[in-house]
Amino acid sequence: MLISNIEIVPGHRVLRHLGMVQGNTVRAKHVGKDILAGFKNIFGGELTAYTELLSEAREEAVARMVAHAQAIGANAVLNVRFSTSSVTAGAAELFAYGTAVVIEEG
Repeated sequence: MLISNIEIVPGHRVLRHLGMVQGNTVRAKHVGKDILAGFKNIFGGELTAYTELLSEAREEAVARMVAHAQAIGANAVLNVRFSTSSVTAGAAELFAYGTAVVIEEG
């Protein structure tokens, strides 16, 4: 499955447009990691626990988007975008979406 954040793939022709596909996940912070992140916030530095949380969330959202695309017969997802939103205190949604297409293989 080809995944791209651009609208076309150089050297490939879009044969069919199948519509928007999406994947999402809602993740909550771990209390222990949240406390450590609070200290980092005071003293400065990367909040690695949150970086890891968001990285895992992106991977899960993309995997779900790809599964959606495969289920409708796509072999590529173009113009992929990400969005985040706060769901409740301490939990956030990561949403991946794009356009499912069938491209000329070659």
